[in-house]
Amino acid sequence: MAGLIAAHGRGPLTGALGVAPRAKILPIRDGRAAGQANSDALADGIEWAIEHGASIISVASVGGPSGRLRDAIAEAAAADVVVVAAAGNRPTDLVVSFPGALEGVVAVGATDRNGNHADISVTGKQVAISAPGVDIYSTSIDGKYSKATGTSASTAIVAGAVALVRSKYPELSAREVVHRLTATATDKGPPGRDEQYGYGVLDLVAALTATVPPLGSATVTPSTSTSAAAAPPDGPGGGRSTGVWVAVLAAALAVGVTTVFFAVRRRRR
Repeated sequence: MAGLIAAHGRGPLTGALGVAPRAKILPIRDGRAAGQANSDALADGIEWAIEHGASIISVASVGGPSGRLRDAIAEAAAADVVVVAAAGNRPTDLVVSFPGALEGVVAVGATDRNGNHADISVTGKQVAISAPGVDIYSTSIDGKYSKATGTSASTAIVAGAVALVRSKYPELSAREVVHRLTATATDKGPPGRDEQYGYGVLDLVAALTATVPPLGSATVTPSTSTSAAAAPPDGPGGGRSTGVWVAVLAAALAVGVTTVFFAVRRRRR
């Protein structure tokens, strides 16, 4: 998950680049054994990330309903933190899981290699946006790479997009950042928001370049130029010092390690 967000290569021609390679990763261990879903542990990580200046929290893990978790999400909203969370994967999950099911959280669904809704992706009215989540390659342990499928990867990609938007538009609040992503998403499925795609599939170029009206308006005029988003001034990772600490809670089932939470903190020039 950290690699999808902020991998920054090993040199000019080697390594991998994440969506926001200048973002900063702050790892947080929540103390659980791999694969155990404990909402209070998720709340612990979220609270710690907020306390240490996280600007974005990406939760690639799911838990059950919890008053403590709900309070942690409310605390994140009060601190102007964008919380992005996986919608969940079938057949293990049947509905959008927590914290993705909570109000104020950006629940992310997955699309397949053709850009359509992925069969493994849970559906529900809480889904806000979708991103690629099938056969996604990223960094792994021991300097290797691995391929995985699931809404966790989709969540990390959206978290990287949030990092770029927060870097390019530092004056925007968390709600306005989310609005920019959802207002510029590519609408698929039934018109408007639906339970498969949410508001649509992430369009990072549009999110970085479109003229987006205020919250509550529906008209968006995408930029006719994609070069600004594809290669912003000062190189990859945004035209400004990204300096965003992104927090990711990942289940880490494949490598059998404890769950890790990454936090992103914004540092303005």
